[in-house]
Amino acid sequence: VSSPLQIAAGGAQRALSASSRSSANLACDDRDSEPAAEGDSDSLSADEGSDFEESLRRSVKKRTAKRPLKTTPLAKHPKKGSQMVRDNDWKESEPSANNLFDAVKAAKSDMQSLVDEWLDNYKQNQDAGFLELINFFIRSCGCKGTVTPEMFTKMSNSEIIQHLTEQFNEDSGDYPLTAPGPSWKKFQGSFCEFVRTLVYQCQYSLLYDGFPMDNLISLLTGLSDSQVRAFRHTSTLAGTAMKLMTSLVRVALQLSLHKDNNQRQYEAERNKGPGQRAPERLESLLEKRKELQEHQEEIEGMMNALFRGVFVHRYRDVLPEIRAICIEEIGCWMQSYSTSFLTDSYLKYIGWTLHDKHRDVRLKCLRALKGLYSNRDLTARLELFTSRFKDRMVSMVMDREYDVAVEAVRLLILILKNMEGVLTDTDCENIYPVVYASNRALASAAGEFLYWKLFYPECETRNVSGRERRRSPRVQRTFFHLLLSFFVESELHDHVAYLVDSLWDCAGSQLKDWESLTSLLLEKDQNLGDVQESTLIEILVSSARQASEGHPPVGRVTGRKGLTLKERKTQADDKVKLTEHLIPLLPQLLAKYSADAEKVSPLLQLLSYFDLNIYCTRRLEKHLELLLQQLQEVVVKHAEPAVLEAGAHSLYLLCNPEFTFFSRVDFARSQLVDLLTDRFQQELEELLQSSFLDEDEVYNLAATLKRLSAFYNAHDLTRWELYEPCYRLLRKAVDTGEVPHQVTLPALTLVYFSILWTLTHISGLGASQKELLSLKGRMVAFCELCQSCLSDVDPEIQEQAFVLLSDLLLIFSPQMIIGGRDFLRPLVFFPEATLQSELASFLMDHVFIQAGELGSGHSQEDHLQIEQLHQRRRLLAGFCKLLLYGVLEMDAASDVFKHYNKFYNDYGDIIKETLTRARQIDRSHCSRILLLSLKQLYTELLQEQGPQGLNELPAFIEMRDLARRFALSFGPQQLQNRDLVVMLHKEGIKFSLSELPPAGSSDQPPNLAFLELLSEFSPRLFHQDKQLLLSYLEKCLQHISQVPGHPWGPVTTYCNSLSPVENTAEASPQKYPRSKRRRIEGPSKRNREDIISSSQEESLQLSSIPPTPALTSTAVKSRQPLGAVEEDGSESDFAQGQPLVGTQRSRFMDPQYFHTPRNPSGPGLGTRLTRLSLMEEDKEEELEIQDESSEEWQDRDKQASSHSSPREHGLDLLGSTELNINDF
Repeated sequence: VSSPLQIAAGGAQRALSASSRSSANLACDDRDSEPAAEGDSDSLSADEGSDFEESLRRSVKKRTAKRPLKTTPLAKHPKKGSQMVRDNDWKESEPSANNLFDAVKAAKSDMQSLVDEWLDNYKQNQDAGFLELINFFIRSCGCKGTVTPEMFTKMSNSEIIQHLTEQFNEDSGDYPLTAPGPSWKKFQGSFCEFVRTLVYQCQYSLLYDGFPMDNLISLLTGLSDSQVRAFRHTSTLAGTAMKLMTSLVRVALQLSLHKDNNQRQYEAERNKGPGQRAPERLESLLEKRKELQEHQEEIEGMMNALFRGVFVHRYRDVLPEIRAICIEEIGCWMQSYSTSFLTDSYLKYIGWTLHDKHRDVRLKCLRALKGLYSNRDLTARLELFTSRFKDRMVSMVMDREYDVAVEAVRLLILILKNMEGVLTDTDCENIYPVVYASNRALASAAGEFLYWKLFYPECETRNVSGRERRRSPRVQRTFFHLLLSFFVESELHDHVAYLVDSLWDCAGSQLKDWESLTSLLLEKDQNLGDVQESTLIEILVSSARQASEGHPPVGRVTGRKGLTLKERKTQADDKVKLTEHLIPLLPQLLAKYSADAEKVSPLLQLLSYFDLNIYCTRRLEKHLELLLQQLQEVVVKHAEPAVLEAGAHSLYLLCNPEFTFFSRVDFARSQLVDLLTDRFQQELEELLQSSFLDEDEVYNLAATLKRLSAFYNAHDLTRWELYEPCYRLLRKAVDTGEVPHQVTLPALTLVYFSILWTLTHISGLGASQKELLSLKGRMVAFCELCQSCLSDVDPEIQEQAFVLLSDLLLIFSPQMIIGGRDFLRPLVFFPEATLQSELASFLMDHVFIQAGELGSGHSQEDHLQIEQLHQRRRLLAGFCKLLLYGVLEMDAASDVFKHYNKFYNDYGDIIKETLTRARQIDRSHCSRILLLSLKQLYTELLQEQGPQGLNELPAFIEMRDLARRFALSFGPQQLQNRDLVVMLHKEGIKFSLSELPPAGSSDQPPNLAFLELLSEFSPRLFHQDKQLLLSYLEKCLQHISQVPGHPWGPVTTYCNSLSPVENTAEASPQKYPRSKRRRIEGPSKRNREDIISSSQEESLQLSSIPPTPALTSTAVKSRQPLGAVEEDGSESDFAQGQPLVGTQRSRFMDPQYFHTPRNPSGPGLGTRLTRLSLMEEDKEEELEIQDESSEEWQDRDKQASSHSSPREHGLDLLGSTELNINDF
């Protein structure tokens, strides 16, 4: 019959053959990291010796066991016939060790059976059995070697470990504890269970034998100090974590209990009378106590050896997993055997490690301390530790890792509960702000701390007969008063919704006591101030939203995907309770606070959280009538946008045709709109007829228009025909300028909504050609009005007109016919050039402006600046959408891109996204726009400062930074962007030489400094392209008659950026640059993917170091990596290039792929602007340069291809026409 070990080993062998081999990394690292806490090095050195062997000897001398720990030789009783074979591989190893390892790995049989079988083998042959156990631990480290009987007899532990280390020559860094795969994931648990069972089964026999356990401890202690990480990790896990040490602690605890029982039995027997006392019983109890005492001393000696030999060195190991193991287990020892381990000499290790730099280690420290502070019986022994490390525990609330901060808060909650008076008010004040944290788990933990500190002592729930009694109204009022006091007096945040969410998990029942909340708000003598009333209303609305929707406020991260079935049921029940309670009370609340806009606006939001069907099912129509009356009164009384939007939205929720009360609500809405429309018509006639209006008349008309505009946003008011009167009003405002801006702003919005609602009707039902043309006419007329408003004197009207124009142009763009709506084609509108120019001019005047410096962010001016920044960002986003959707010509994007670097902090994300989308639409056109942006900036600077000393100005340096940022935006796909970068250089060279100095002058061309900007794109070029561009530049310079005797600075800088480092001097001669021909060696042992990868990496580095660093940025860039150039990381997240395979490779090999396409769109908006007159070049001179340079380019192609090897020719594309000569 097969044994359990053999059965499990057979299955494990088959599973092992399919799994990947695990091994360890032999890197010799510094195993002991620095002590975690500063100032603790003295105490640390007092407890630890730097030499491991000396510390082990000291720990051995302190042992008082019957059989002292043996060192060398390891075994004294080798027996014949126990020779073991070296393990060459995990699959072909010595059978006995392999069987034990595979059985533990498979975990298919009971661990107790495996341990019992090993014990039987050990009793039959001690040396063979012990060698099997040693080799099991060696095999668990992932080592190939085994310990043979000869090594066991003749070598010391250090020699054995050195021999095994020499055999540990695996390439991979994986070993069983870290190897991937499901089987290895379970191995750690099986390994722990085996060691635990081994100690448990040996606690009455072999544990006190002295030979197996002492020598095993000696070996594990030596392995834990190895330079091999696998040895160190596995032996530490076996020696301290949940294994040997933890099992010994449990045995020691059992021995302590047995000693106590023995002592009680002995005292009871001795206290008996002389006639009843049994001397034999007393003698046996004394012998038993002596034996227990010896066993306890033996166990304590083993624990002391493991602690001093393993833990003291490994708790500060360089590997965080090992440090985490040590801290986790010392916490277990303190909880299970507090008599010996819960002392300051052991607690200090956890305190020091609270400063560990790794997240998992700090987490283990906090969880270990939570286990100690949760037991009231242990807290008295933690007073000194708490006073020493309390500040550190409080500061960990602000840890950068959220889970560590959460555990720190929960630890402080336990200290608050179980150690009264330890946390001072200052400590608590450091925790209170965390209730407003963006992470919900952390905020919820801080909310629980706040509850136990401030609310629980005053609102403690009393228990009656073991059941929780319903809280009295007085207690609930106390709770809400304390909540109000904390929020108002702390002044930590402006929105109480986040505080409600933080307290929801621990005080949800109190927060859902809407009866107490509404009674506080409705009672007459409530003694609440204005701020407290507003806060209490916000608490009511926040708790209602939290109960009905079940998710936290905006901006707070939960990490949860959805609600459970139980939570959804609770949410539905709470929503019903909320609706039933507030339906009768909401009209009363609105009536009481209707005069206060700040309070009535959140009250109107309560309808969003109601179950409105209850109005029908519970026959509560009378309360609906009262609500509609109060709603109409609020709308007529207020003109604030927040109140009007809330009222319009509330009425929209009630105007659902599915409700049985829809007709009643629709009638109330019609009455309200009729009232507002009549007022508007009357006030409009007065405005159109009279030449002057007083302030009250202007205010009334503006308020009426605001109310109509808010309702037109949520409701279809087309049948009231508001377009014509509003258009007449706007026409008068544009023609005469006599209409106040307070009236013009809502009138613009009304006309805008009128057009959108008309489009909605036409899109849904279909329309005749007449209706389409009528709508098109209205839209065009309104666009003309908005275009006129762009030049208005009032900035608010200008911005409003720009926003409405952006939206309308986007809606009526060619995108509107997508999705089977081709019948709307007559409505498609293309803006004229004048409108496009005015939009671009508005952007320059209102968006790209230098704002004042932002202060701390708390003053009123800072808030105003932030709001203005948000408004400018909205304007820029609207303009960029017009570009990307083809409404505006893409050339107008140069007006945006040229401000990329200067306004990066304010609009960098918007411009970057626009640049990315523009490149996805048309890569070639986007590259030309980037070059156009640089040309515009250069020309503006040239006109302002003149050509002398241009490249030394700060503005020119900013342009270089912009060019560098543009170059980084191409990403690492060098092969895909090859034709684009070459085209950009060609066009840049043409521009730099487009204007010549006056005849007879030795000055350089005025645009020549543009070559320095162009040099920032040189790292994106292939080496072959650099040579051809040098040749092209040489040909272009030959047509300049006024060439000086020394090279111009910009030309030298540009040539240096195109030349290899070793040929810098050759590429830049004294007169003018000439390209040097050199043979290009082809790769011999590299596949295409390697070539592409290396070329991409090489392309990101600069090709040369110029001799004059002051004139070029390449000298700086060559001394720092690419990431250092772009410190803000705006373009560091490039996608990695993919190897060329299949059809993609063949497409790249096609000569037509590298043809530089012309811009099919022709001249765009940018060419129409006056500042782009610089692009009108001398065409005849350009054509002459093209014709004479084309032959040189063709000759270079032939020479480069003839000197390249055949393998390089397969990838190098110079043999094709990737540089289209016809474009020059």
